[in-house]
Amino acid sequence: MTSLKQKTSQTMKPATAAKKLEIYLAAAPADFQEGVVSREELYALQAEPPQWLQDLRKNGPHPRPVIAAKLGISISGLARGGVTEALTTEQIEAIKAENPLWLQHERANQVDLRKETARIKEKHEKEAAAKAAEEAKAARAR
Repeated sequence: MTSLKQKTSQTMKPATAAKKLEIYLAAAPADFQEGVVSREELYALQAEPPQWLQDLRKNGPHPRPVIAAKLGISISGLARGGVTEALTTEQIEAIKAENPLWLQHERANQVDLRKETARIKEKHEKEAAAKAAEEAKAARAR
């Protein structure tokens, strides 16, 4: 026997919502930081961001994943470069303009990593194609 339950909305902690919105939680308004966010509220914030959210996304401060993406490096690369705090868009642009040695090195690492990932993917695709061809040949031989 099934019972009819009223559907309840899933909620998340403010930190989870901030992560999904790609904002730095400490810079969000107090009512956002202290409450819970339902999925519907999150979808509404994503679809039509209020002014505070637009300003945070534009000017920051930004969380580390956003900083890393804007600089074209990994989050680990940020740590190796000594960047541990949230940065504003202006600060990120200043780092880009300065183009310190650590940033150049981390960007080069990212390029090498992407090349290696592509090489491995291509290798696996060739191996899978060869295996499929071999299986097809064996199936015809039966």
